[in-house]
Amino acid sequence: MSSLTTTEPPAITVRGAVKHFGAVRAVDGVDLEVQPGEVFGLIGHNGAGKSTLFKMMLGLLRPDAGEIRIQGAATGGRGFRAARRGIGYLPENVVLYDNLTGLETLHFFARLKSAPAADCAAVLERVGLAHAAARPVREYSKGMRQRLGFAQALLGQPRVLFLDEPTTGLDPEAIREFHATLAQLSAGGVTIILTSHILAELQQRVDRLAILGAGRVRATGSVQELRERLQLPLRLEVEFGAGSAAAVERALAGLPLAQARWEPGALQAQLPREAKMPVLAALAALGSTVADLRIHEPSLEDVFFGCSA
Repeated sequence: MSSLTTTEPPAITVRGAVKHFGAVRAVDGVDLEVQPGEVFGLIGHNGAGKSTLFKMMLGLLRPDAGEIRIQGAATGGRGFRAARRGIGYLPENVVLYDNLTGLETLHFFARLKSAPAADCAAVLERVGLAHAAARPVREYSKGMRQRLGFAQALLGQPRVLFLDEPTTGLDPEAIREFHATLAQLSAGGVTIILTSHILAELQQRVDRLAILGAGRVRATGSVQELRERLQLPLRLEVEFGAGSAAAVERALAGLPLAQARWEPGALQAQLPREAKMPVLAALAALGSTVADLRIHEPSLEDVFFGCSA
């Protein structure tokens, strides 16, 4: 993840954006700012408005109200045509031409984006497809097609990347390589907006995120900021020696544990964040009686459902 110390203006600004389809308000007064070089997650249930907001930021849909600016250019203004050349987009469902080779596919997209054709081979190398450059796309696996879709998004050295469910079909190694590439791009100042239904994948890889629901932003911030704002409990796991349960119970007496579950040689419980240090101090005083302990922060999934409640 990037360190956000820039004084530059926001790479993306959304002010009061509204989009309705008949009686349905798909996007209902969204405000967002995304900084240059930020890796920003956009999550929500199906129908929350993510795809519509994506299309509005790409200039594919015009807001019914409000304003969206990408790199300072309003999506509905004359200057956006030039700004769009600095945008890369990977849609959720990549549609490619089966009879073209991987390299021919990138040449095709390079012409559409006025990007140098000479860069295509290097981009294929970057996404791990150099070995398949001369093979027709019909012979590509689902994961290879996804990497080729990512490659076309990287053409032209975009300054803003929109990635919709970008790791669909990728194996664990390819997912790790994909996020390593995003980290390099972010460090170089590229702004990245991504969505994923795999919340655990986003948890350690976004600087901030917005949770959408019913077309509105329910919450915005880093994962840790949202954990603290929602006052979600921590999860405690303690392992102790045989016959030590009474000593552990006495040490923790009076501390605000919830949903405590005692098992032979183990305790699992929840505790409020402010009780973390008192609990640690109480257990540390037991010395070798405690064999091990773990405190788990709420997951992004916990945060998501906490905001959606």
